[in-house]
Amino acid sequence: MKIGILGYGNLGKGVECAIKQNADCELVAVFTRRDPSTVKLLTEGVPVVKIDDILSYQDKIDVLIICGGSATDLPKQTPEYAKYFNVIDSFDTHAKIPEHFAAVDQNAKANKKTALISAGWDPGMFSLARLYANAILPNGNDYTFWGKGVSQGHSDAIRRIAGVKNAKQYTIPVESALDSVRAGENPELTTRQKHTRECFVVLEDGATEADKARVEKEIKEMKTFETKEIIDGQEKGRLIIFSKHKKKLLSKLLFKPLPVEENYPETIMSAVENDGNKAIKDGSISYKTHSYIRKI
Repeated sequence: MKIGILGYGNLGKGVECAIKQNADCELVAVFTRRDPSTVKLLTEGVPVVKIDDILSYQDKIDVLIICGGSATDLPKQTPEYAKYFNVIDSFDTHAKIPEHFAAVDQNAKANKKTALISAGWDPGMFSLARLYANAILPNGNDYTFWGKGVSQGHSDAIRRIAGVKNAKQYTIPVESALDSVRAGENPELTTRQKHTRECFVVLEDGATEADKARVEKEIKEMKTFETKEIIDGQEKGRLIIFSKHKKKLLSKLLFKPLPVEENYPETIMSAVENDGNKAIKDGSISYKTHSYIRKI
């Protein structure tokens, strides 16, 4: 099977690695919006092609795996390229899957192409796991908890906001909800009751207080984001925005690979919530939070 990858972020690299593990698959090309000369692949001899030239590969690949974000990429890219290629994506905005399916299905059928959407963990593999469980335990309830860890989709959504230089969003299960499920109480839980989402945001240089307020408002009002309000002293979602002079040191902590067991979100949050003079270590960085962290 000859495969093309559209988008070369974390997901695109993961697909590339998976292709290398399957002898019956061949990576033909990686398509990007970036300057192809700046993209270095793990697979030797595979061209990186500007997305503007993607249609020239219609007869060269069997499947196009679209590795963009669900917030703004996939709703446009998958329906569009389903006109020309057999496509696969991992669209994971659950509430909008019927809408996304309809758009992709229409174009794929009209052009006699095959399209597979929302093929990931959840929706995807975990959807099947829930299906099997509900088939044999029809009187039970299923619950899905994520984290503690970074949500790539939600982080991507924040980074798409105008004025945001970089951002990470951590998904953290609500302990009381976990305890209730584990106790066999079969609670009825909303999305907000199951998880807390903590957002760490670095703004572009020159950001004003008005910019900070606008970014905060946009994050909290994302319809599919499910953030919670910031209430001091309460276990609600937290939104931390960092200004220009704080970004350099913070970026060393947030935007590099770190061992999860040494850098869970509570490690970062303790720097915000505890004594400002208390030094926190992650194994390579020590810092004093009062120097460059401000909670809003």
